[in-house]
Amino acid sequence: MKRLPIWNRPWALSLLSAILLSLSFPPFNLAILQIPAFVFLFRIGELSATKRETILYSYPALVLWNLLVTYWLMMATVSGGIAAIVANAAIMLVPLLLIRTLFRSRMNPLGSAVVAAAVWVSYEFLHHNWDLAWPWLTLGNGWANLTGAIQYISYTGVLGISFWVVLSASLFYRYLTRPEKPVLYQSLTAFLLFPLFSLLAFASIPAESGEPLNVAVVQPNSDSYVTPYGGHDTLDDLITKILTQTASVVTDDTDVVVWPENAMMSSLALQNRHFNRIRDSLRVWDTELIAGAGFVEYFPEPNGQTVYRTTGNGTSYRVYNAAFNLHPTEENSVYRKGKLVPVVERFPFVNFFHRIDRFGWIDWGNLMGYGLGREPVNFSVNSHSTPALICYDSVFPGWVNRFVQDGADFLTIITNDGWWGDSNGHVQHFDYARLRSIEQRRWIVRSANNGISGIISPDGKVQLETEYWVDAAFTFTIYTSDHKTFFARYGDWFGQLMLVIAFIGMIVYGVSGRKNPSAPE
Repeated sequence: MKRLPIWNRPWALSLLSAILLSLSFPPFNLAILQIPAFVFLFRIGELSATKRETILYSYPALVLWNLLVTYWLMMATVSGGIAAIVANAAIMLVPLLLIRTLFRSRMNPLGSAVVAAAVWVSYEFLHHNWDLAWPWLTLGNGWANLTGAIQYISYTGVLGISFWVVLSASLFYRYLTRPEKPVLYQSLTAFLLFPLFSLLAFASIPAESGEPLNVAVVQPNSDSYVTPYGGHDTLDDLITKILTQTASVVTDDTDVVVWPENAMMSSLALQNRHFNRIRDSLRVWDTELIAGAGFVEYFPEPNGQTVYRTTGNGTSYRVYNAAFNLHPTEENSVYRKGKLVPVVERFPFVNFFHRIDRFGWIDWGNLMGYGLGREPVNFSVNSHSTPALICYDSVFPGWVNRFVQDGADFLTIITNDGWWGDSNGHVQHFDYARLRSIEQRRWIVRSANNGISGIISPDGKVQLETEYWVDAAFTFTIYTSDHKTFFARYGDWFGQLMLVIAFIGMIVYGVSGRKNPSAPE
């Protein structure tokens, strides 16, 4: 490896690592390239005499990786997309610099590789759990379509893939810089062990012993980002169109109909005339509906510490991105979206800024965007239970896990994927759902406003998918399950374990002074 022309050229390593990481995410399905990409990033850290020099060479690689995979962010707003890409790349520098410190210590290769992998996974785990959460570039997401190799995530969750990638890259790198047979054996063992776990995990996939459930999925293809009501004159006209689509596929055996996020392009109260009209059709079809719309919730006496909006007559309210469960005869129920896209859907840390704004200089209620749902509400569907995961919800394994722990026996995802155009974004979003099906061993029903809608089985296989930007509707029979995977039972245990390992490892080998005397600062 040392004879390769690029091995001692940090700018070449920077460019190549960015390209390899970009190709490792859907739609390219070359996730294995993540391992050599991280080898090159680690090499940059060794070639750099200082942390500042490491940043000089690494940061452009991270920016380019973010740009090439998530360029579609700029389709919402150019400035906002650029800011998100630049900021996320800057955050990624933190674990890379910590790993550089590890590799300059006297720690043995296996120990430093384990702690290095734990450091990176800790960064990903923490990045899933704050107001600027952005889990899109979690390394494990790049493996979404290589389901045969990742069945073990029913135990570890998607972070287990990230751990395997960085562990393998760390050991291979240590072998290249310290070519000893024990390090080579450790490298090959780590690289092969996790895929072998997948073979064992296949045996744990429960048989289709649950009850069959016939679902009807509608993809109205309403462009809510260009014209109001998807090009229709009124909300009534839009609902008529979707009801007509539904009637074309619904049968006497249909247990539930699923419409996408923002299917009804308006903000509605829990009881309104539009829902009454839809329930008339549900009574005729003898079925139930899950559908997305905005939800306006009024409350008479708000807590002074909370953020809310105010009408002209002084009534307090919030607007939520929401999903509704409509029954032919029972009361409607609502789920308020719990994972909101930073800036686009909700102003980050709005509650904190509201508390410190003692003089009320800013109207935080109007600035905040959507209200934040905090409860994992499952909908009751023909004696079964399912969440209505709204768009961004579905890329958070820990959040999805809470619904399964509360009894969800299949998963429903509703989304509105028209805003990013015919880019890689909507493809990645669909593919990432395959990870949730494996983690939870649940069937997934997905309805997207503009595509891709589809059905995914508990082994992560796509059973049906629609084309993007077309009207579509279909029925499919899935199966419920009350089986809980190890990950479903214990949730974010793997991310929490990585935090402990990273903390102890950095204390013992990072700041205790046990540095390699020959290593530069």
